[in-house]
Amino acid sequence: MSKLRIDMMTDLTLGGYAVKTQEIYVDCIEKLANHFRCSPGRLRQQDVREWVRHLTFETDMGPQRLRQHLAALKFLYGKTLGRPEVVAFVTWPKVPKRLPLVLSRGQVQSLLGAIESPKYRVLFAVVYGTGMRIGEACRLELGHIDSARKVIRVIGKGNKERLVMLSPRLHMILRAYWKQEKPAAPYLFTTSKGTPIDKDYARKVLQQAAADSGLGVRVTPHSLRHSFATELLEGGTDLRVIQVLLGHASISSTIIYTKVSSKLISKTPSPLDELLPVRRSA
Repeated sequence: MSKLRIDMMTDLTLGGYAVKTQEIYVDCIEKLANHFRCSPGRLRQQDVREWVRHLTFETDMGPQRLRQHLAALKFLYGKTLGRPEVVAFVTWPKVPKRLPLVLSRGQVQSLLGAIESPKYRVLFAVVYGTGMRIGEACRLELGHIDSARKVIRVIGKGNKERLVMLSPRLHMILRAYWKQEKPAAPYLFTTSKGTPIDKDYARKVLQQAAADSGLGVRVTPHSLRHSFATELLEGGTDLRVIQVLLGHASISSTIIYTKVSSKLISKTPSPLDELLPVRRSA
């Protein structure tokens, strides 16, 4: 598996896949190899069919995780091994579409107030104040903050760059944080070793804060990102601008916020209001 692993990692890197995605794909293929106790390169289509059937019907794997396994199979056999016919039968399972959790301003206030560590409190203030992904915020560099232009440069998925706003309140928070913490350059949020803080640990900090604040809902860093986008939409910000701020490649990913904005929905007139009053017969 070692040479195949190296080849697959190389192909994923050349394809511009994120490090986390590379790790997920390789982990999926390692599980395949362990199941059959041989290199995946020696498997036939019938073997792969058996594996997909096992994942689908004999595990409690959700549709999103199943899609990751299938994507790893398609990449391995379609790209690295050059045998796309092996996975030609694969179809994507449907993932139920659920509306994202959006927090009110009061809930965000309570959540941030429940975070004891100043470092993580400021980190999540950045996520809520700019709409960054948690990984983007954890890797934020001091040099990315342009106080003169009042923007922050974000390095997003696939190393794509975009600009987000640096609001006066966030600027003030970041200045106070820098004076107090003196983080090791180049990163703004660092460990004792000077490396960027771990996003998975940051998630745990946020979950603990949600429990401590008594919100009663499962909060993730993406909940703050969703709340940021919904607040902007309800404030009248154009959907295209929100798309750019979030780093969405397609507007279709941004349109979902029109479905969760209770303010916009409640202000939308109903056709019932245009009907004439119904007269009752005497």
